[in-house]
Amino acid sequence: MTEPARILVVGGGYVGMYTALRLQRQLRAELRAGDVEIVVVTPEPYMTYQPFLPEAAAGSISPRHVVVPLRRVLHGCRILIGEVRSVDHAKRTATLSTLATAEEGTGAVDLPYDELVIAPGSVSRTLPVPGLPDHGIGFKTVEEAIGLRNHVIEQMDIASSTRDPALRDAALTFVFVGGGYAGVEALAELEDMARYTARYYHNLKPEDLRWVLVEASDRILPEVGEEMGRYAIRELRGRNIDVRLETRLESCEDRVAVLSDGTRLPTRTVVWTAGVRPAPVLAATDLPRDERGRLRCTAQLAVEGVAHAWAAGDAAAVPDVTAEEPGRECAPNAQHAVRQAKVLAENIAASLRGQPLKEYAHAYAGSVASLGLHKGVAHVYGRKLKGYPAWFMHRAYHLSRVPTFNRKARVLAEWTLSGLFKREIVSLGSLEHPRAEFELAAAPPPDHGDKPSS
Repeated sequence: MTEPARILVVGGGYVGMYTALRLQRQLRAELRAGDVEIVVVTPEPYMTYQPFLPEAAAGSISPRHVVVPLRRVLHGCRILIGEVRSVDHAKRTATLSTLATAEEGTGAVDLPYDELVIAPGSVSRTLPVPGLPDHGIGFKTVEEAIGLRNHVIEQMDIASSTRDPALRDAALTFVFVGGGYAGVEALAELEDMARYTARYYHNLKPEDLRWVLVEASDRILPEVGEEMGRYAIRELRGRNIDVRLETRLESCEDRVAVLSDGTRLPTRTVVWTAGVRPAPVLAATDLPRDERGRLRCTAQLAVEGVAHAWAAGDAAAVPDVTAEEPGRECAPNAQHAVRQAKVLAENIAASLRGQPLKEYAHAYAGSVASLGLHKGVAHVYGRKLKGYPAWFMHRAYHLSRVPTFNRKARVLAEWTLSGLFKREIVSLGSLEHPRAEFELAAAPPPDHGDKPSS
């Protein structure tokens, strides 16, 4: 008997999940016959639909509906929860660690493969800002989104109960660094949520909260165009949000955000959304990379100059064959990632069957961005929308793109219910430290040296 051809998919995000999903459909007969095996290695057992993270943070969507369980969707694949540490493509071997290897103490294990799909996504691109590792908060995972929501409400609780004016001001100052999708949408949704929540505090008013957006360039939301970007700035400033353009965060040590324009902001909240970089695993491969650390790929989504290796999404530098200017590459966004995954899976299946490959070609349709409840901007197919129509288009587009009918129905139901009932304003702080109360109860009582009375 011959061993089945093993397709190793590194990563369970947009590209990883959609590629594996398409592969199990394209190779249904081969999987049934045992000629092919699809293995997905991912740190988490779910795929996070990141465009919904701001709404999850604001409480408009339940966190469990922002994620898609991989085992349910990829029933024809083998799912390994772990991380690929390195790849030796010359030997067709990936070195990985799993939850089991950590418990067994055996160290990383080698997994041979026949076809490799590199789709680990990206991680936050941080800069050597003093204090950032100690006080910064990211916004790329559902855990970070819910943690940030809890943190914002916790700061409002602190401000409501403290007698120290300096502590109150610091607790009510929220600094977001980065004017792209993640930063603007997270700030806008959370400001909306906090402004609503303030009505339930006897000594807090919405105007007591200070929101600051720090952007190093001269515009925000560049994907929606300059005109819509200017509208977004006017909309945010109209809500008393302090938008600082051409400004950088120099330091956040000792809970003081120091900006490049000399401003010092005592704050207990610094949210870092200033870009992303390729996942570190790419540097631990023998595959060709460009100057930004991404894998060099062809228009067929094959790694350049290497057989049996494929990539797409944030990890790949893919030529944009629809661009008028030669040499341009596809933008690293979800719109391209989902469509690339479809072509990638079809090309892998074609390669296994000895059929010709096709190029990835998709003209950029445009962008939509939410600025909070019933507010947004959009630039789609040359048309510019703002306000409620743009917000509605934002929701409609992402509802159509979130995978599985199950998730679509649940998200739509939650949106409907949130329109009929009041917002949730609960902070579940124990989620970050679920064992804290039990550990306190189980700890031995302090010994005060008192002798029992006779």
